[in-house]
Amino acid sequence: MTQVNAMTVDVEDYFQVSAFEPYIPRQRWDEWPRRVEDNTRRILELFERQGVRATFFTLGWVAERYPGLIRDIVERGHELACHGMEHVRVTEQTPEAFRRDVARAKAVLEDAGGTEVLGYRAASYSIGRDNLWALTVLQELGFKYSSSIYPVKHDLYGMPEAPRFAFYPDQAPRLLEVPITTVKMGGRNLPCGGGGFFRLYPYFVSRWALRKVNEADGQPAVFYFHPWEIDPGQPRPSGLSFKTRLRHYLNLGRMEARLEWLLTDFKWDTMAEVFLTDDAN
Repeated sequence: MTQVNAMTVDVEDYFQVSAFEPYIPRQRWDEWPRRVEDNTRRILELFERQGVRATFFTLGWVAERYPGLIRDIVERGHELACHGMEHVRVTEQTPEAFRRDVARAKAVLEDAGGTEVLGYRAASYSIGRDNLWALTVLQELGFKYSSSIYPVKHDLYGMPEAPRFAFYPDQAPRLLEVPITTVKMGGRNLPCGGGGFFRLYPYFVSRWALRKVNEADGQPAVFYFHPWEIDPGQPRPSGLSFKTRLRHYLNLGRMEARLEWLLTDFKWDTMAEVFLTDDAN
């Protein structure tokens, strides 16, 4: 039987990425042209053409400004999930501030979408060994799953010792944590679940890695990307570091075509369908 994987979109605008924080502070977000609605609608059309359902981890900030987009996501059969209110990393929040942020975002999304929100993803995968208390908070707020831990070593995030596949953490035994997908090579976990790595690698490398996870590990993969990743014409802030420019803008013009291949080469569904149904792995 063909393995079904989880397709996910982190719905945020280009100026909201964590790497842009030193250049575009939150109080200036409204000064930049918004492109998240149009880009997300392009993604909805892409999924419609390919017959794919996905999970949209959406900022409350976006839902407040584009409730019609949120309704459209739900009405098209996709899953609506939470990405926090304003893309604040959990590492920068106290437990109390985190609880307020996530509770508010969940309420905003559920009001806009008219549906229960079951899943959460932390900004920049910012739940790790030093703040696992956040998983307890998510469980207490009624979430059924999180996809916030990346089991890799990275300069901005990562918990390489975490399990590679879905698990129930000790801190929140009723909350399923579904890490972003990695492939095991030479004793290390290498990213293969999307984002900048998908734009960096030639497509055949990503296809090989995901097939290895499906066939050799016998596990479903979790893939993610952002609406701004299909938008090479987005405004470019000045003063960005070389590393930030490279990571953000690399191969944006090739992303949509690669997504078309990915949607064709693998079978996809929402996080809830892949991981929360009775017959899920």
